Amino acid sequence: MSELVIRNEVTNDYREVEELTREAFWNLHNPGCDEHYLVHTIRNHQDYIPELDFVAELDGKLVGNIIYTKAKLVDENGKEKNILSFGPLSVLPGYQRKGIGKALLNTSFEKAIELGYDSIVIFGHPGNYISRGFISCKKCNICVGDNYYPTAMLVKQLKPDVFDGRKWVYHESPAYEINEKDAKEFDRLFEPKKKEYRTSQEEFYIYSHSSIN
Repeated sequence: MSELVIRNEVTNDYREVEELTREAFWNLHNPGCDEHYLVHTIRNHQDYIPELDFVAELDGKLVGNIIYTKAKLVDENGKEKNILSFGPLSVLPGYQRKGIGKALLNTSFEKAIELGYDSIVIFGHPGNYISRGFISCKKCNICVGDNYYPTAMLVKQLKPDVFDGRKWVYHESPAYEINEKDAKEFDRLFEPKKKEYRTSQEEFYIYSHSSIN
């Protein structure tokens, strides 16, 4: 592989990043996808962190992107802790499993620490993130709602011993709320693609609707 360049996204990258995100997620989790619309809307949200919006460039072509938002944890006493979340993390089909996602993650982790953050919470496939140091939310005593520990909710501690055993409730940024009608309208701005069923969609359903007791 030629030399991979990881750099911050700039305005001129926007459309290409949306296109590569669409290619990366099309029919993966559901027939079609909304992730390219999500990238588009996150950039205009108050929780967006431009310093943590990175692209991967190979021979002048954008092949990957990671985008972050602010999030928070709240303990039993109402004390808030500012943390991070990211997603989507996109790599073009044909360039996956070549270390591009890892490079985007590592660069963003270093920058996150520089910005003063010590932890990240995401929803993702455990198989994609455990090797990057993510662990189950249950091990950090982080839940959503009333004692619900989603299987797909994973935690990355950027510094040692970030959590002290207190119970935390995770609050995702409203940036991840999708208006389905607007998402469909946005997708019409792109070349038509066929929506189909894939077995990965059932796997996504299982992970996103299960919890750890």
